[in-house]
Amino acid sequence: MNALQINSKAGLTEIEAEFIARTLLIDVPVISTAQTNDDVFNIFKKYKDIVGLPVVENGNPVGLINRNIFMDGMAKPFHRDLFNRKSCIAFMDKEPLVVPESMSIQDLSFRVVNSGRKTLNDGFIITNDDGQYLGVGTGEDLVKVVTNLQAEKNRLVMESINYASVIQKSFLRSSKEDMNACLKDFYMHWEPRDKVGGDYYFCKKFDDGFFFALIDCTGHGVPGAFMTLIMASFIDHILLADNRHDPAGALSIMNKKVKTALGQVENTESLLAEESKFAKMVTKDGSDDGMDAAFFWVNQQNEQIIYAGAKTPIFYIGQSDEEVSIVDPDRKGVGYVDTPYDYQWTNKEIPIVNGMSVYLTTDGIIDQIGGPKNIAFGKKRYANLLLEHRAKPMIEQEEILMTAFYEYQGKQKRRDDVSLMGFRL
Repeated sequence: MNALQINSKAGLTEIEAEFIARTLLIDVPVISTAQTNDDVFNIFKKYKDIVGLPVVENGNPVGLINRNIFMDGMAKPFHRDLFNRKSCIAFMDKEPLVVPESMSIQDLSFRVVNSGRKTLNDGFIITNDDGQYLGVGTGEDLVKVVTNLQAEKNRLVMESINYASVIQKSFLRSSKEDMNACLKDFYMHWEPRDKVGGDYYFCKKFDDGFFFALIDCTGHGVPGAFMTLIMASFIDHILLADNRHDPAGALSIMNKKVKTALGQVENTESLLAEESKFAKMVTKDGSDDGMDAAFFWVNQQNEQIIYAGAKTPIFYIGQSDEEVSIVDPDRKGVGYVDTPYDYQWTNKEIPIVNGMSVYLTTDGIIDQIGGPKNIAFGKKRYANLLLEHRAKPMIEQEEILMTAFYEYQGKQKRRDDVSLMGFRL
């Protein structure tokens, strides 16, 4: 394998293990302290590619002569006459970087950086584990290998993230199928900021209605995605019991499960017996993760929506309404350290009126900075768009909302994952 090229299907640990100082080894002529500067001059003249000439005594490296420094010195007036017959140590670096052949590329790169620009220019000497001279390495080759290793790391990470995205989307598939079965006119827009993300939605159809949850976990990217898997597992188990008509109760159960699983419990006295053995006491260095969410139950037979929110509101518009109604959530997130273990969220009832439109969004749209003043998109702008275009089919509303959002964001950096839902009853 070429030391400067990486094309491996091995894991990152195995790839890094393959690349040690020996992979950069170059066999060049050596010189002893008994030889003169004239000998050095002739070697550099013969071997045009040599950057540094090692000085070796009895197999032990004692110094390194840099080509440019030597040639510049000897080019000065009278220097050839003065130094030609003198020992080569006159131009020798007596403290070059010397590394064992088994040193990892990562450790070698740290040593080179710490030794300064000199080593990048001169190169370094490589020995066996007994300190005997083997050859030299150049700063240029080291930079190439480090660059290729970093590219390979990025490739492996991206492959993992792409596969994680497939897994995360597979968790959402059954929810999308149930939404299609329950609703005729709706959209569900799920757009992670970083390929995978911390937003998650859940829908489950029952004979008497359907349950829906929109969840915004702590973080985005890979950390957020890990959190969504935890939430997905919990919520699916929560709804096995007959509590689907009680979204607030479901949030409370979720809170206990998240706090216990992540060890974000201030004391263990209130823990259920079967859970307490898994709990950890939170320290100042512990995690503080959780989720904001909107849970609701839609019972079209009783013409009623029962909603409970953890920092995530619900918006709705009746056919003849002239403004958007917003049902505010409880101001406590689920699972966080400052949320009490026994916190109780509040159910709020919304009567279903024929033709009404209902909307949900995580804060990815609301908090996005943009526009001419570089301020947040905001609830008011979002609500105005809902009101202006409410008569259009939901799929058209989704396109209008997202187009407005992208234009507003402009060249600003995306702050968070974006998820929004709309449906008509």
